Amino acid sequence: MEKLGIGIIGCGNISTSYLRLAPLFKGLEVRAVADLNMEAATARAAEFNTTAQSVDDLLANPDLDIIINLTIPEAHFPITKRILQAGKHAYSEKPLVLTLEQGVELRDLAKAKGLSVGCAPDTFLGGAHQQARAIVDSGEIGTITTGNAAIQGHGPESWHPSPDFFYQPGAGPIMDMGPYYFANLINLLGPVRRVGALTSSAEAKRPIGSGPRAGELIDVNTPSNIQALLEFHSGATISFSASWDVWHHKRNHFELYGTKGTLYVPDPNFFGGTVEVAKPGGEAVAVAPWDHPFLVVNQNHNGRELANYRTAGLADMAVAHLTGREHRCSLERTLHGVDVMTSILKSGETGQFVTLTTTCTRPEALGIEEARALLA
Repeated sequence: MEKLGIGIIGCGNISTSYLRLAPLFKGLEVRAVADLNMEAATARAAEFNTTAQSVDDLLANPDLDIIINLTIPEAHFPITKRILQAGKHAYSEKPLVLTLEQGVELRDLAKAKGLSVGCAPDTFLGGAHQQARAIVDSGEIGTITTGNAAIQGHGPESWHPSPDFFYQPGAGPIMDMGPYYFANLINLLGPVRRVGALTSSAEAKRPIGSGPRAGELIDVNTPSNIQALLEFHSGATISFSASWDVWHHKRNHFELYGTKGTLYVPDPNFFGGTVEVAKPGGEAVAVAPWDHPFLVVNQNHNGRELANYRTAGLADMAVAHLTGREHRCSLERTLHGVDVMTSILKSGETGQFVTLTTTCTRPEALGIEEARALLA
């Protein structure tokens, strides 16, 4: 298969995942990296045997077809816009943008130029989540009528040495972690019709817990506690909790309740995990893992065995471009996810339900053979 030239803007920690994992997939060849800090780009290029360029030079590089935007969230919109203006396809880390208006502008620009935009997260393509999708599609648990999802903890300031941006507009638990959950909900249930939410913050300032700034107080300028209700076009209603004001809890990440049983879905921040099903009158039973390639452990992270394939969405986009089909981590679905998240925050501000102005289709399932076809 033909390979598309890949460039990367942003040489922070997340870039190592793309550079390390890209060779696993067909259709991808990372040919250049760039960063505002040229020393960072040069170091990353040396580490992975590629070329370091300035941002301007990378955007003008004729050998690049898709450019990955790995900058900070506030820069996602202007950088992705520049990528499209340069005539390149764009793939962004989450969140794609911070406002729906920014997303609409990118959609219109991409359409006008005949270009594609993709966006992480792609964890819903993982073996565990695609197995959950197969169970839903089979009708084994009947029609999903309700469920809940939860992101709960006490925030990143305990471990992150510079956590200021986590508590600014465009971040918080809803925009930082929400994309994983909403991408998977769209994968399993389809688009959302309307949302309602209550939002709050337990503290106006929070202390940094580690690093050279330990003890310094940072301002909280976005809700750190969000309790939302989502109504899907399918008729399902899902309660969604996203809070960094929780010290301890016993809630599962993801539960879906159907007319014939319950489905327990693992953490959508990861590709793997255990899927469980409970039938009427029975206990939850782990489903035997299927032979999905994106369920295979390929990383040891701080002693935890993980299946990590965080380039799968980009690979699917590349193969889709080469074969003329729609890619799964599409702008349409990402934009709908942004609409869901920003509408939840708007509902928290106004106290009113918000009907979404966007919609999307469910992505095509990525079964065993479809996943294998993406691998080199």
